[in-house]
Amino acid sequence: MKVAFIGLGVMGYPMAGHVKNAGMDVCVYNRSTEKAEKWCAEYGGEMAATPAATVAGCDVVLSCVGNDNDVRQVLLGNDGAFVGMGDGTILIDHTTASASLARELYGIAEEQGKKFLDAPVSGGQAGADNGALTVMIGGDAAVYESAKPVLDSYSKFNKLLGPAGSGQLAKMVNQICIAGVVQGLAEGLHFAMKAGLDGEALIETISKGAAGSWQMENRYKTMLADNYEFGFAVDWMRKDLGIALEEASSNGADLPVAQLVDSFYAEVQAMGGNRWDTSSLLTRFSRK
Repeated sequence: MKVAFIGLGVMGYPMAGHVKNAGMDVCVYNRSTEKAEKWCAEYGGEMAATPAATVAGCDVVLSCVGNDNDVRQVLLGNDGAFVGMGDGTILIDHTTASASLARELYGIAEEQGKKFLDAPVSGGQAGADNGALTVMIGGDAAVYESAKPVLDSYSKFNKLLGPAGSGQLAKMVNQICIAGVVQGLAEGLHFAMKAGLDGEALIETISKGAAGSWQMENRYKTMLADNYEFGFAVDWMRKDLGIALEEASSNGADLPVAQLVDSFYAEVQAMGGNRWDTSSLLTRFSRK
């Protein structure tokens, strides 16, 4: 199987590596040529100068870029992937983007005799590095089954959740849930500090009960150390929450906690924490 990978960022770089290590032929594209050259030197794959050239002759095309505008540029631009893909090619977009864009891309693919899956991921940089991502997918069942060998190379779990756009909607739910959990953890640790509790002993105890969560297990130590150079950046979380809040405004969902936490992340940005990880909500208390 020949695979193209467009976008070698924090997530895409190791994901493309897992595809190559699974024995598939991989050609990569990245706007920064140096990053593509580094990837080729490390994994032994190929690179091309444009998305269109990257996808030529490929069975599956993977993209993982920043936002809706980036997706449009690399997929729909004059030298975009759609220009170079042949009939029947499967395009899988791993970008966290809007559901409306996913439905648009599905429609374009159908018109051109190509296939499309929207497939945002969860698991962060560690999940990408370890090939242990969770992938939420929207599209057609037959296309998903054909693409599964590629998806399995960098995920611990992937599932088709419904028609085009369903993957993006599921990722919105994922981010809504994370926002509430991280804010609860930040408030709990703030309270513990004010009450004079031993943070390590506290988390060792309550993490074994109903309050336990991935965020608690993986972020409490760095939060107690006031260190936020890990994981998913505040700028990206605000982008994702913005997508969810916009979708909610059109489907009638009420998201008061997500809206409040989004405003708290705006405060963190105002403190210069754009690239801090999402657990930096605690800084609203500790650095005031």
